[in-house]
Amino acid sequence: MSTHAAARVAAPTRREQILREAARLFAERGFHGVGVDEIGAAVGISGPGLYRHFPGKDAMLAELLVGISERLLEGGRLRVSEDAARGDGSPEALLDALIEGHIDFALDDRPLITLHDRELDRLRDTDRKRVRRLQREYVEVWVGVVRALYPALAENEARVTVHAVFGLLNSTPHLARPESRPDARPGREATAALLHRLARGAFAAAAAEPV
Repeated sequence: MSTHAAARVAAPTRREQILREAARLFAERGFHGVGVDEIGAAVGISGPGLYRHFPGKDAMLAELLVGISERLLEGGRLRVSEDAARGDGSPEALLDALIEGHIDFALDDRPLITLHDRELDRLRDTDRKRVRRLQREYVEVWVGVVRALYPALAENEARVTVHAVFGLLNSTPHLARPESRPDARPGREATAALLHRLARGAFAAAAAEPV
């Protein structure tokens, strides 16, 4: 079981339930298209009851976007430290682990990808800068692993390729929802395997000698 999946085994707290439903509703209808009462109804409490957990919608949005950036960075660093602790790891296996972790996020937290694309600019300046800083640090974790596997790949090329792979993996909100069209795309396992092959192919192509 992946680190990301293991974290989901425990039953979510009320606060986590609120954030999950807020992310879903914000992604579906936009930040301004959702009221506090609707978020409360989605988790079975009154709208005013939400204020025991969050001061308002802005705070929910900030926690969602800052929180996912923190979790991705922490997950990436954890995989690197676990690989180093084993002492016999390989850059290839570590890159596979990073890809798998990001695919878990891309498939399981699609509303957060939509939310980031649409609503990041609504954050306070300090929160937005924090998200950007966390994202840059996450990219650099990947760049170090990619260059360890492909040492001939220049640092700037590795960084561009990492961003391109993130764009590929984060395209999951555009996939057809299986519950609305069961035959529209492969199941989760097959989709994850396909995304993994595409990501590895992108890194291999970047490192290949130009024809």
